[in-house]
Parts: sequence; C-alpha cells; structure tokens
Amino acid sequence: MTASHHDLDLDALEVLSSGAHTVAGSAVRTCQAITGSVALATCNRFELYLDVDESGGRLTELATEHAAREIAGLVAEASGVTLDEAVSAFTVRTGQDAVRHLFDVASGLDSMVLGEREIAGQVRRALETAHDAGTTSAPLERVFQHASRASKAVAARTHLGADGRSVVSVALDLAERSVPPWRAARAVIVGTGAYAGASVAALRARGCTDVRVWSASGRAAEFAESHEVLPADDLIEALGDADVVVSCSGTAARTGDSLDYLIHAAAVVQARARATARAGDLPEARGLVVLDLALHHDVDPAVADEDDVLLLDLAAVRANAPSEASDRVRSAHEVVARAVAEFGEREALREADGAIVRLRARIEDELVAELARSRRSFSTEADREAHERSLRRFAGALLHRAIVRVRAAVREGTEPAAIDVDAILEQVAG
Repeated sequence: MTASHHDLDLDALEVLSSGAHTVAGSAVRTCQAITGSVALATCNRFELYLDVDESGGRLTELATEHAAREIAGLVAEASGVTLDEAVSAFTVRTGQDAVRHLFDVASGLDSMVLGEREIAGQVRRALETAHDAGTTSAPLERVFQHASRASKAVAARTHLGADGRSVVSVALDLAERSVPPWRAARAVIVGTGAYAGASVAALRARGCTDVRVWSASGRAAEFAESHEVLPADDLIEALGDADVVVSCSGTAARTGDSLDYLIHAAAVVQARARATARAGDLPEARGLVVLDLALHHDVDPAVADEDDVLLLDLAAVRANAPSEASDRVRSAHEVVARAVAEFGEREALREADGAIVRLRARIEDELVAELARSRRSFSTEADREAHERSLRRFAGALLHRAIVRVRAAVREGTEPAAIDVDAILEQVAG
C-alpha cells in the first residue's frame, strides 16, 4: 500500500503518515490474515508492505480489497483522517507489482529527486525497525534484502545518482545563492536522524566547517560525537548565529488540527534580534535561510514572513528537482527488471519445494515397496545388497530428472500447487 508525492500533496501526506510508526504493529496484531508488516515512512512517502496469508491459494481481489480496507482503517485511526480519505490515498499493489515497486523505490527510481541514495538506507532501516519490533516475516525479509541488492546493482552498473543529488543536495543548491561562501557559512542542523547525517556530509562536502546540531530529544551531544560537529544547547542562540538552518527532525507534535513546531516564528524573531544587535555598526545583519526538510513540518510557516529570512520546504525541493539523463534511467530500469525477474524465479522455486518433497516421498515409497517385493528373489545377501544399490541409484537419477521437470514447469509459469507429481514421474520414467 503506497501513498507518495506522486499522488498527494505533501501536507496531505504529512497528516496521513502521522501515525506511521504504530500501524505496522497494529496490522499484525489485529488483522488475522496479516503475518508480517514493514512500514516505510520518508519525507515524501508512506508505504506499508504486508505479508498476507493466502490460505494455500492466490490472494483474491476481494481478499485484497478487504485487507487494504482494514489497514486503511488503522491508518485513519492513527492519523485522524476519515476512513474514505485513507482508502482513497493509497495505491494497492500485490505480487510482482509490489515487488517491482519496492525495487524501484530502493533504487531511487520513484524518488522526488530521481536517483537519490538516501532512500536505500531508509529501506534498509525500515526492515531493521520491523525486525526489532517483531512485525516482519521471512518473505518480507527476503524481498527487502533483494531490493537492497538491486539498489546496489543499480548504483554500481548505471551510476544513477552518482553526482550525489538528493533532497538535501537540492535544498542546499537552492540555499547557496542566499548564504555566504560555504567555507565561511555557519550552519545549524535540527534533528539527529538519517537526513541530519546526510546534511552534515553534504555541508562538509561543500566546504562548510562550522556546523552545529540541536535536538529536541537531547541527542545532540551523542550525534555530534559521532559526526564531528559542535552541539548547540541553546536553539535561539544557535539560530541567531546561523546563516543556514537545516531542519529534518519530523518530530513536531500534532495537537488537534495544529502542529507544535520545533522552530516557532517567535524564536526566529528573537534570534534575528540577537543577530542584529551583534552586527552593531555593520551595514546590515546577515540573512538566514531555513530549510525545512521534514515531512511533518518542523518550522512554523510564519517564519517566512520575517525580514531577511528565506524559508524553503520539500515543496520547493520538488519543484526544483533536476531530471536524470534518460539513458541512465533506462539502464537502471533494466537492472531492476532483471532483479525482479530473478527474485520471482527464486521465490517460485522455493514454493516448488512442496512438490519436490512429494516427489521424493513417492519415489522413496516405491523404492521401499520394490525392495520388499524382491527380497526373496536373491540367494545371497551380497546379491540383495547389490540389487538395492542399483535400485537406489536408479531412484536417485529418477528424482533428479523429476526435480528438473518441476523447476522447468515453475519457470514456465505453472503454479507449484498445480504440479501433477504422478504425471511427472511417468514422463521421466518412460
């Protein structure tokens, strides 16, 4: 189930995904048919990947619709939207379509900034979170792991996104014309998540060395220790001393229909007053660029009304996201298509194990029966043992040929449950 920037404006997506962290667990606990769930919530998408018990057969369209409506109900309850709004917000994919979509997502082919590399880490962490919470399943583990491998193959073979374009890099490109040269610029990071780390790396790559971090959770010092940045305990003081603020926490609290922002307009006003006072007799105080890269907005939109303050959000990033060269995109889609086909074949062969087990049991039964019938036909124990060895070699060869037939049938599209074991044995023995 997918809700993303392709179909929803970012404000609607923000509201919809406000309860994303609770839905994956609720799906497994409350929906009997769902045996696994992984939630992928990023700055421009909210997706739920579900392992649904098919009860020995294909997932019917009616069952799919029912399961999707149940999950939409959980999303509605967690986010505060109506059930109809939640149902209409999601695109439902099943089977290979869902696999192909996840592989595209992990490879950056479905991103706001085509080819972005942060999404690969977000996909990996989504699986780790589900694994730690006990909501994942073996099939989901396999498909997410293969999606990560496909992402690496796309990066290695096509160099899609090799120039480092991402949500963070596009935002810094937009900010660049309004800040001092990066080597002289002072930056503040609000938040300590994945985008915070990417922001530090992107700023350092541009030559910015004065980077501070502030976190509402109190993890600034811990983050700074691992990222070699200077923690800022006082947010207003940090804002007053900054040229650019990158806010990517996404932890603003929702109260009714309003948000309790991490960066309020009043705080920016106070910070700008300090900056002006600090400027003293200089012609003018340095301006401030605020990049709000959180889907759940960290920054009060009223900040944009302040003089010498430029506020840019994800909508601005989307509007200015560059397009990738078509040949690289085409090559990336080809790599993903091969990876999807390979994964589908492996999964089909895995499902064929049941037919192979039946074949093995049938041949073993026939072998035991034949050995019992022929036991009295031999005058010496040595002759009987030689006959048994011969029969077992024949049975082994027969099983090998039968397994080859089963796997060939599966590759050609035969459902493993529909494989006729007796017919295959007749074919290979004939």
